Amino acid sequence: MQGNLPPEAQEKLEELQDLQETAQQVAAQKQQAETTLNESQTALDALEDIDEDTEMYREVGQLLVSTGYDDAYDDLEEKVESLEVRVEQLSKQEERVRDQFESLQQELQQMLQGGAGGGGPMGPGGAGGA
Repeated sequence: MQGNLPPEAQEKLEELQDLQETAQQVAAQKQQAETTLNESQTALDALEDIDEDTEMYREVGQLLVSTGYDDAYDDLEEKVESLEVRVEQLSKQEERVRDQFESLQQELQQMLQGGAGGGGPMGPGGAGGA
């Protein structure tokens, strides 16, 4: 990469790049979970407007299998609840990764602006005897 950077800064930069990749992966997972949640919630809402005696089918792999109203409703309700928990977990993970990224970014900026001994506990010895 850049040969001018001290090894510590190079390491921080690589960590930043890894965190950025992780943030993108978490965001993609969250978006997919939110999409599935919205689709499942729409199906659940539609199911509430359907007569309980209506013949229904569910997809099992590449097959359609007959299912009862109560089973379909319970399965969809469970799926919605599970997806809500998943979206919440991913939101928290996304926030943690963002906080780590911002913290690491600040550390790297301080390291690059301050140089050796310039800011805090990173510099070995140079800020001693004024």
